[in-house]
Amino acid sequence: MNDQQSESHELSAMQNLPFITSDLPGIGGELKVEPQHFIVEELPLYEPVGDGEHIYIRFARQGWTTRGLQKRLAALFDLKEWDVGYAGLKDKHALVTQTFSLHMPQADIAVVQAAIEADLELKAEWSQRHRNKLRTGHLHANRFRILLQHPIADAMLIAEQIAAALKTRSVPNYYGEQRFGFAGDNAARGREVLKGRGVRQPWKKRFLIDALRSELFNIWLAARIEKGWFDTLVVGDVARKEDSGGLFEVEDVTADLPRFQAREISHTGPMYGHKMRWASHESGELEQRILADAGITEEMLKRARAQGTRRVGRIFVDDLEMQAGEQGIWFSFTLPPGAYATTVLREFMKSVDN
Repeated sequence: MNDQQSESHELSAMQNLPFITSDLPGIGGELKVEPQHFIVEELPLYEPVGDGEHIYIRFARQGWTTRGLQKRLAALFDLKEWDVGYAGLKDKHALVTQTFSLHMPQADIAVVQAAIEADLELKAEWSQRHRNKLRTGHLHANRFRILLQHPIADAMLIAEQIAAALKTRSVPNYYGEQRFGFAGDNAARGREVLKGRGVRQPWKKRFLIDALRSELFNIWLAARIEKGWFDTLVVGDVARKEDSGGLFEVEDVTADLPRFQAREISHTGPMYGHKMRWASHESGELEQRILADAGITEEMLKRARAQGTRRVGRIFVDDLEMQAGEQGIWFSFTLPPGAYATTVLREFMKSVDN
């Protein structure tokens, strides 16, 4: 498969994912025309306590990738990149309010903040000490405010119908197109890495393999929707408890379905790896078939040190609000860590380039 074919494959993999509101038309439109039209605010899992070896600093930024800003902060204070922590990756083409941690036990907070503001031209909201590094997942949720520009005429009427359907049925927890790179070829490159070809840098290998695993999750979720399994449970599913995050196998659908309908539990899908907990019965057969069809084995994942995990199959948007304006429609909603706002908005747009 050449580069052009790889790009076409990855882009179509995102574009052809089924909509949960396929019975309703889309409203088209454009996203991310300007960074201030795509606003993301991290909602922290905890607040810094005021003492400890790490400095937490929160500021709004745009035009930076999270990793790019991590590298710049490390270089500014002569730190290793590992010494700069963050709770999650955020879009470069957005206005993002985000917190970073710096392992600087002896530094003066005011001096550190002033240096960041001067060198990076970022205005800090606050800075405070805490006892541990900020790590991926140390996040309660992300709050989004997004402008969808140039939708079709009478878009609000259709948008209200789509919003009502999503609040009733929930949203498929697809990985968004950002996961697959600007050219859309990260998953294809991840396949090459598993075969012992391609990049050599360890961090980039992990990044590309994760993109491949994300694509396979999307394929699993699309298959589940097409089978009519999105709004229900299947024997052998690995379900997650919404309150605690605990996993268990569904043995009696009749007993567990009321909990699923009450949003106490949700089905989960495979983020493939050699230590992943597999579903069983017909649910497990689907997971096995997707991996086999991709030409990937557990041994390949083991060599790549991809341990694997489970990802919840649906997300809820109960606080979704919309407001029509001169430029288009503003959408506001909150999502859990790891969920993508673009997967919510694609249900409204239903356009090829979303």
